[in-house]
Amino acid sequence: MTGVRLTAEAYRIDTDAPEGDGTLAWSSTTLVLVQALADGHTGIGWTYGPTAVVAVVADLLAPVLAELHPDDVPAAWTAMQRQLRNAGRPGVAGLALSAADCALWDLKARRHDLPLARLLGTARQQVPVYGSGGFTTYDADQQHRQLAEWVHEQGIPRVKIKIGESCGSEVARDLARMAAARRTIGDQAELFVDANGAYQRKQAVRVAHAAADLDVRWYEEPVSSDDLPGLGLVRDHVMPDVTAGEYGFDLVYFHRMAPYVDCLQIDVTRCGGITEFLRAAAVADAAGIQVSGHCAPHQHLPVAAAVANLRHLEWFHDHVRIEAMLFDGTQPTSGGTVGVSLDRPGNGLEFRAERAQRYRVA
Repeated sequence: MTGVRLTAEAYRIDTDAPEGDGTLAWSSTTLVLVQALADGHTGIGWTYGPTAVVAVVADLLAPVLAELHPDDVPAAWTAMQRQLRNAGRPGVAGLALSAADCALWDLKARRHDLPLARLLGTARQQVPVYGSGGFTTYDADQQHRQLAEWVHEQGIPRVKIKIGESCGSEVARDLARMAAARRTIGDQAELFVDANGAYQRKQAVRVAHAAADLDVRWYEEPVSSDDLPGLGLVRDHVMPDVTAGEYGFDLVYFHRMAPYVDCLQIDVTRCGGITEFLRAAAVADAAGIQVSGHCAPHQHLPVAAAVANLRHLEWFHDHVRIEAMLFDGTQPTSGGTVGVSLDRPGNGLEFRAERAQRYRVA
């Protein structure tokens, strides 16, 4: 048996409330599903991005897999990334590559009737997660309810809110919301914040110092992730761990960033899929730091379980909600961890095609 057929479809789901962070606002999220078909089996992978990803899969990636054996994922990944040379791998093309690679790994596991986590091997069977949301568009009551549910009802011992409102121009409100978050979660849970690159260098340091009594542990993108010296400067002058990396589309990006952060974020739906996630985690390990999975929690679970230097995985409000809507087999949190599927082939999920049709946009 040789040859893999790739297909792609896009589904757009409205948010359950207006959402925004320090530098962007949105009212819907688009999931692009890639299916890899061979030998009567279907693997699934997905990314979050524009509908243009569908065309990249169909026009550029699918043709190069027609003659490849479905088990030869490294060969498939190499062929796909070479095909993207002139299109430009970062951005939309990188999203397509990532979803396709995840689908190919899932296909391989299903063809051999193996859980994907068993195919990759596990360093752990329970993946630590942190609740992520706390959007700048939330009022005080919305933020309190969300954080309280994670910490006091679901037992998640670490949560993150967005700060850097209005490109860093509302610092007083940022600090007030951080203080309110600490009151909600109490002294035992860890408080994380994400500025989405909204602050300037010294401004980011001043904000961290002003919030010193709140015991913030995680300071995500205090300045632009493109400002590597700035990330390093902030890291060396604040107590929380400074982190970035969610916009990494290739291995060189992570190699360049690793010396400037305390923890390297990797997004399997952007970085180049499971194949590149494993390489990026090795780059981080060589630099002596841990990695954290960014968003798309159920797409991350098998590879997160496989990585020894993983710190945790982002349990992002939008994606948790969407994945539970569109897939059977999603996992709940339990005491701050999520179990990886070890009793079903592949990633353990089945796409709810009939239910999803109402959301299809491409």
